[in-house]
Amino acid sequence: MTGADVVFGLLGVVCFASGVLVVTARNLIHAALWLVVCFGALAGCYLVLTAEFVAWVQVLIYIGAVVVLMLFGAMLTRTPIGPVQDLDSGNRPVAALAGLATAGLLGVLVVDAFRAAYVDVHGTAVGDGHVMGTAIFRYYVLPFEIASVLLLAALVGAIVLTGQRRANQAAPGEH
Repeated sequence: MTGADVVFGLLGVVCFASGVLVVTARNLIHAALWLVVCFGALAGCYLVLTAEFVAWVQVLIYIGAVVVLMLFGAMLTRTPIGPVQDLDSGNRPVAALAGLATAGLLGVLVVDAFRAAYVDVHGTAVGDGHVMGTAIFRYYVLPFEIASVLLLAALVGAIVLTGQRRANQAAPGEH
């Protein structure tokens, strides 16, 4: 085991732990800050894999734009910044079951897709974008598309939850 393997493993643990803290935080601002830690650790993983361009895109786009946009959106709207009691509804077991089922299905599909995948990287420069792009869009199309559908479902779910919260917060005479 090399030093790069150790650093990659440690960054993976930090990324996973901060990802768990993102979804379990009761404070919106704390969740956004844990998301910064998660994205930073992921950028570090890309650096260890010698994908410098992807690491800087991760830092600039996700940390520099998405998280800042979330923080500004939370601060400039009437979103409650502190702990929210409405989020503790009785749907936690159903949500946990749905999350585990989705993770299981995604895991099975990714393992099945990667089982026969092989990319010949001999004779190419380390971090060559052409080889990586060819591999993603030729051999790993199914996991790539599943991840995009999963992100779309999360976005639609966030919009639905936000709409329900705003409808519940409206005054009785303001429908």
